[in-house]
Amino acid sequence: MAVRFDVGIINPFLDAVVGVLGMMASVKAQPGKPYINRKRSAVGDVTGTIAISGSADGVMSLTLEEAVILKVVNNMLAENYTEINDEIADAVGELTNMIAGQARQDLVKEGMTLKASTPTVIIGKGHKISHITSSPILSIPFTTSEGSLVVEVSFDSAEPETA
Repeated sequence: MAVRFDVGIINPFLDAVVGVLGMMASVKAQPGKPYINRKRSAVGDVTGTIAISGSADGVMSLTLEEAVILKVVNNMLAENYTEINDEIADAVGELTNMIAGQARQDLVKEGMTLKASTPTVIIGKGHKISHITSSPILSIPFTTSEGSLVVEVSFDSAEPETA
C-alpha cells in the first residue's frame, strides 16, 4: 500500500527551506523528489529537530552535511567557521525554527493551527537519527553547491480543522 502525502503539506516545507536559505544565507537549495523514509532514520553531520503540535502532532528535522551548514552560517554571520562548533549548533537550531515557522504560517492557509517546541540539535559526523514516531516519514532532499541536506516531516494527523 502506497503512503501519500498531500502536496498542501509538502509544499510549505519545501518552500520554507528554499526561502529561508536563500534569504538568510544566499544559498540556493534545489529540491529533489520527496520520498517516504522507510528506513526511519537519517544520517548526517548536524541535525535540528522540532516537535510540532496542534491540528497535527509530529516532528520536523533538518539534517545537513558539514560543508553545507558551514557555508550557510558563514554567509549568515559573515564569519569564516571551518568546523562545527557551538555557534554552528545554535544556528542549526535557529534555522530549524525559521523553516518550521515559515511552513506553519503556510499551513494556516490549509486550515491548520500548529505550535512548535524549542529545537534540539544533534552533532556528530555521520550521526544517525532514529525517528520514534509511528507515522510515515516524508523526506525532502535538497542539493546545494556545497552538498546536500534533507528535511523530514512526520505527522500523526494532518487533517484541516473545521469550524
